[in-house]
Amino acid sequence: MTSKDLRAPADILNMPRRRFAGTGALTLSAGVIAMLGGSPGLARASSMDPAKDVGILNVALGLEHEAIGAYQLGAESGLLSKGVLDVAVLFQSHHKAHRDALVATIRQLGGTPVAERTSAEVARAIKADTLRSQADVLEAAARLEMGAANAYIGVIPAFTDSALAKVAARLAADETMHWTALAGALGKALPMNALSFGA
Repeated sequence: MTSKDLRAPADILNMPRRRFAGTGALTLSAGVIAMLGGSPGLARASSMDPAKDVGILNVALGLEHEAIGAYQLGAESGLLSKGVLDVAVLFQSHHKAHRDALVATIRQLGGTPVAERTSAEVARAIKADTLRSQADVLEAAARLEMGAANAYIGVIPAFTDSALAKVAARLAADETMHWTALAGALGKALPMNALSFGA
């Protein structure tokens, strides 16, 4: 894949990931999760506050834009070996799928998805000028993935229906898988303690 195949700048890069996992995110309605899970009929019936849900989803969308943009910059940096670049492209495709699901849900709720930032804004936000090696790029990506995993885990307790919680858990699982692969590539040990995500 070429860098042309990886176009998409980030958004809401200055929004701390923990803010998404805070109390506001826990009000995500069952309707939104139903839409994300492919059940728009259930979503229409159960969404209580679409405007609030759109706001929360736009923060989540910003996180996905951020990841897409970060992988884009990493891919274009010239610092990644062929094998690592292939994995970065794969992970970016996962974030694009998350983004597409969020955009569709926001539109179904009558909202407007947040706009993307320029590549220059993304570079400044993630301090791309400090990335000097493949390890630097992987470290930056691992931090973003850990933050995303924790953010999605933060919304799971809001659900009493396990089917609805499953969608948020699947998103968190993708981010956790990405972090684990990146940590392995960096030669980092697995966490020594249980329950290391979502704390």
